[in-house]
Amino acid sequence: MTTPTELFAIRHADGKRRFLFENMDLRGEIVHLDQVITDVSAIHNYPSGVSRLLGEFMVAAVLLASTLKFRGSLTVQARSDRQVPLIMAECSSELTVRAIARGAEAATSDSFEDLLGGGQLVLTVTPERGKRYQGIVPLTGGSLASSLDSYFSQSEQLQTRLQLSSDGDRAAGLLLQQLPPQLETSVDNRQEHWDRACMLAATLSAEELIQLGDATLLHRLYHEEVIRLFDLEPVRFRCSCSQDRTLAALATIGESEIRDILSEQGAVTMDCEFCNQRYTFREADLRGLLGPDEDAAIH
Repeated sequence: MTTPTELFAIRHADGKRRFLFENMDLRGEIVHLDQVITDVSAIHNYPSGVSRLLGEFMVAAVLLASTLKFRGSLTVQARSDRQVPLIMAECSSELTVRAIARGAEAATSDSFEDLLGGGQLVLTVTPERGKRYQGIVPLTGGSLASSLDSYFSQSEQLQTRLQLSSDGDRAAGLLLQQLPPQLETSVDNRQEHWDRACMLAATLSAEELIQLGDATLLHRLYHEEVIRLFDLEPVRFRCSCSQDRTLAALATIGESEIRDILSEQGAVTMDCEFCNQRYTFREADLRGLLGPDEDAAIH
């Protein structure tokens, strides 16, 4: 029989777990993705370097979405002139993930610089209600984690540090975040706590981050601290596309082009690039987008 202690030490797949330092104003999140990576890979047959990179983007999206205080979604996206023109991962507040790398089918490198060097990182927060927020920074430091660290160091948000690891089949990540003053009000002491937590986290290898169970990982890093580890929250792949959203996208094409397609093909077909779901619309389905047929209106 598995004891509670052993259960907490197990490496859980496809989930997120929050942890809290009981004696410092610090919190964190640990994410592991296995089946989610498999589900995305089954849809898109990316080169190995792109698959590994996409795993990091998915983990980052889950970690950062865990900081949202409202219903909505967070997108981590990068654009570049290198081997990967566009890569993005989106995570909802319900911890559903989707991801894509566009134009990267011919990528040959495993190097971050070759794949995305010199590009831009875009973080987009889209609440269900309210205005969308977007932040843009250069991709720096030779990794997604370094670029995200740069983003948070330039923002006025709470100090945040991420570590990401992906081997193409599995991915994992660790987030540390400083909380507002509560247990400690001294600026110097708070900074000392933060620096020490980050220094210890930096000793974690990429392999350990992927392979270790959450409790084992935290004990290895912070065995001198008292840490509360919360229950696992499942993460799964699910695309947010729908017929209504596809119709809204179709509306941007223009009525004239839609009529041309209907005339030539009898229907308008659109495929979701995230999940390959196909949506087919016939003229009767598009009445809300099409005005009166000019030819039919002539008497």
